[in-house]
Amino acid sequence: MKPMNKKCEQFTDSVIRRMTRIAIANNAINLAQGFPDFDPPKALTDRLIEVAVSGPHQYPITMGAPNFRRAVAAKFKHFSGLDIDPETNIVITIGSTEAMVDTLFALTNPGDKVAMFSPYFENYSAQTLFADCEPVFIPLIPPTFRFDANVLEDTFKKGIKAIIICNPSNPSGRVFTYEELKLIAELCIKYDVYAITDEVYEHIVYDGRRHISLATLPGMWERTVTCNSLSKTYSITGWRLGYAIAPKAIMDKIKQFHDFNAVGAASPLMEAALVGLEMPDSYYEEFTAHYAHMKEIFTGGMKELGIPFTDPEGTYFVLADIGPYLKKGQTDVEFCEEMTRKVGVAAVPGSSFFREDINNIVRLHFAKKDETLYAALDRLADLKTKMG
Repeated sequence: MKPMNKKCEQFTDSVIRRMTRIAIANNAINLAQGFPDFDPPKALTDRLIEVAVSGPHQYPITMGAPNFRRAVAAKFKHFSGLDIDPETNIVITIGSTEAMVDTLFALTNPGDKVAMFSPYFENYSAQTLFADCEPVFIPLIPPTFRFDANVLEDTFKKGIKAIIICNPSNPSGRVFTYEELKLIAELCIKYDVYAITDEVYEHIVYDGRRHISLATLPGMWERTVTCNSLSKTYSITGWRLGYAIAPKAIMDKIKQFHDFNAVGAASPLMEAALVGLEMPDSYYEEFTAHYAHMKEIFTGGMKELGIPFTDPEGTYFVLADIGPYLKKGQTDVEFCEEMTRKVGVAAVPGSSFFREDINNIVRLHFAKKDETLYAALDRLADLKTKMG
């Protein structure tokens, strides 16, 4: 048989999704893959029941149902202040994952360099390689996960074509400040670089912080693609509804790749999810408060157990230090697999996210019911005993 695609040799399967399979096999509490174990808003599931009968059930317009795009535009304007055209500036995708892939193909050519902060969501590096581009990494320095401005500009000087910014950031939990975003924006303009933002955790921020869309900064609308989804904000990760927002010149290219890559997002799910996009401000206030409540339970429990961790500013992820529990010579991957089997809690090894040589960090998430979090903490109380 002739050899297959060599790109696959540059990365493995998703370690996050692999840990879910291991969690299921061991009846463990899955704090690895970031999805909730509670229901979406009832208004969405009620509407989904209606749509199951009434439809639509056939192909949508490729760029997404018109009423859905109008609702996305209205929500984006409400929270960012930018008035965008749902006909020319938006495409609805199969999750933000597809939005990112289409964007990378639209903006880059083989051999281009694409920068991203490390730690980074594991998809970004693989997606960059899909596009035959070279990933370039900018360290976010623990424990605060700030970046060095000089290192950042040195990266731009290397001739990058685009930079990916996840804000709020998975897995570090950083929420970039206006000053940090302004510096990134100034460098994008100075070195003529595109910005690709992943803003799926926009409504999960803590302690009075606020999410700022990079596209709203001066001079950035023209060179920014904003990728987002409904997955996290409405607890519908399995519906796979995402979108990209960009100026027409860029969006025309993104739509071309979307058209042949996915044809379109699911018609009935767009119709049902429309209810979510039209939620009042009170929904988002309650949503943010709910995540703050879950964060308090989980991080409070981690403190009581004496497990070192970084307190997130946003998202629903915690990076924990497993150094005190590692056996000599044990990798973080081996540790996570063993912890899933012996302790009954699944986490993601930090080496999945860091370009740097990291072996003592794991990612856990707390998007779970109270009882699930308390059960996970009870099991983690036995971490030292069972992993010894």
